[in-house]
Amino acid sequence: MFIRCTKTRNRASGEPYTTHRLVQSVRVDGTVKQQTLLNLGSHFDLPKAQWSAFAARVDELLHGQSSLLEAYLSETEQAMAQRFTAQLIALRSKPLSDVPDASGSDKSSEPSAAPAAQSSVQGNLADPAVTASAATDPAVTAAAERFQEVDLDTIELVRPRSVGVEHAALSVMRECGFEEKLQELGLNRPQIAAVLGNIVARIAHPASELATHGWLQQTSALGELIDFDFEGMDLNRLYRASDTLHKHQDALQDHLFSQAQAIFGLTQTITLYDLTNTYFEGSLARSSKAQRGRSKESRSDCPLVTLAMALDVSGFARRTQVFAGNVSEPATLAQMIRDMGATKGATLVMDAGIASEANLAWLREQGLHYMVKGRLSARQFDPQGATELSTAGGDRVKIQRVMDAQGHALLYCHSPAREEKDRAIDTAKTAGFLAALEQLQLGLSKPRGTRDVGKIMERIGRAKQRFSRAAQHYEVEITQDADRSEVTAITWSLHQKAGSAAQYPGVYCLRTTLVDQDDATLWRTYTLLTDLESVFRSLKTDLGLRPVFHQIDRRIEGHLFISVLAYHFVHMLRMKLKAQGVDASWSTLRDTLTVQRRVTLTMKRRDGRTVHVRKATRPEPRHHELSKILGLQPNPGGTQRTLV
Repeated sequence: MFIRCTKTRNRASGEPYTTHRLVQSVRVDGTVKQQTLLNLGSHFDLPKAQWSAFAARVDELLHGQSSLLEAYLSETEQAMAQRFTAQLIALRSKPLSDVPDASGSDKSSEPSAAPAAQSSVQGNLADPAVTASAATDPAVTAAAERFQEVDLDTIELVRPRSVGVEHAALSVMRECGFEEKLQELGLNRPQIAAVLGNIVARIAHPASELATHGWLQQTSALGELIDFDFEGMDLNRLYRASDTLHKHQDALQDHLFSQAQAIFGLTQTITLYDLTNTYFEGSLARSSKAQRGRSKESRSDCPLVTLAMALDVSGFARRTQVFAGNVSEPATLAQMIRDMGATKGATLVMDAGIASEANLAWLREQGLHYMVKGRLSARQFDPQGATELSTAGGDRVKIQRVMDAQGHALLYCHSPAREEKDRAIDTAKTAGFLAALEQLQLGLSKPRGTRDVGKIMERIGRAKQRFSRAAQHYEVEITQDADRSEVTAITWSLHQKAGSAAQYPGVYCLRTTLVDQDDATLWRTYTLLTDLESVFRSLKTDLGLRPVFHQIDRRIEGHLFISVLAYHFVHMLRMKLKAQGVDASWSTLRDTLTVQRRVTLTMKRRDGRTVHVRKATRPEPRHHELSKILGLQPNPGGTQRTLV
């Protein structure tokens, strides 16, 4: 076995180029010929001085021999040898008629190039001791293929690769025709593979593109499932795939949402709309959208970018858009509604931060209904005039309906759980505010305590800002000396503000134009917005939305869109599982699925030949249950049997 450098021409353009091939010399009809085992490509960059040792190491791995050449090859070269050996084993998984006989001669001049992932069981292991007469008996032939006499001391398990999460993710991608859509958009096979690699990695092992590249090459069996060599893929292809996804974002979102509608029988009557932001590492000097603003993750020390999402009630994204980190939330609504193509009579559920009076008036002009959490200058609640209903968790909620001057239905809702939370917050804020005032008052009696009027007023102002929820109920007065330069006393008194959360703990208001619907329906419609909040949590904690390391806008938006696509496929999996009573989080499901691996079992036969069997490990009981619900094969990638 050796490496040969060959000059050839491109069949389409006629342009000459150099390629490298792994070849061996074989005797055919008394003539020695060179047989190509594997095309190593035109970018094979191993120094020529290492070719001999490299080819010999591949031969060692192929025949399951102990290494004599590790000292001559670097770690990278060792990994490359293992990669090419795995490709050779896959190519040599052939039917009985193509397996070399005991003498070592090959009945086929070229190895089969059929991809390993195309068949559930590839190749047969024929024992040359089987007689011609016995071979005519199918039962005897099958036994010869299945039963081998091997040396147990030579058994090795090599090339473990994760396959469980990859298999589940590909199943839903193919169910909604994702690869076909990419092909329709003009992507070629390597581009589609890079796109799948980006998305599946975000589902199974969320990380940066650099870490994704390493995961695809060294940890995952995704390449075996889609018949693509990720170990030979350049890192830049992942970045370019991100650019391609960003370019086709609208077309892909429309396709996937329409597929989700068809698969799950969804309707488009209600849309949930909200925004979140995520932070960056680095200065982001080259990005126009990375701006400092109020972070929802308490990371205002970093540049931010805002992600707007419109979802249907089942949780599938209808439209997403990336805005600058300092964008005004109300200013994003009109553009999103236009891009989404919302029809008259549809309903929008959104948070109070987006629902400015101008936006609500615009929605009414468009013939759209809405439901928002109202901004309350004053709360009100009359338990006697309220209706009571049960929540999904078994709690009781009371709702009082009031009509306002604009024709809205105002639903004042009281929740015992919310009341308990409000009281706990008020207690903590009040304690903090009073402790700050008492500390200032105590300092007046200390020899080195602060008495300066300006400093005292400044510290009182900071306390009011920090504990504003409690401070609004207190009047604070200071007494000054005759020179009005020092404070001699600080006093405060409680005056509870009317209509505040302290007076009506647990009360909040919903504002809607859906005046014809009953209170229970309206309240349950609004609670759907909590599903969107859980989507944001999943994107950030499970699917690698944060942080962002890119420096230019298209890469930033591509990074976020990959997480959105990953969420879509994860949500499809979870919807299927929920229908069968499995309501686990994605992190729990991922931990269950990721245990399954594809491994190669290598062993020596009595006659000195080497048997390689590659297949997936048997699913664990919990994994097997999920696979049955999702309709997954227990042995993803199939079985490859090779005799060398």
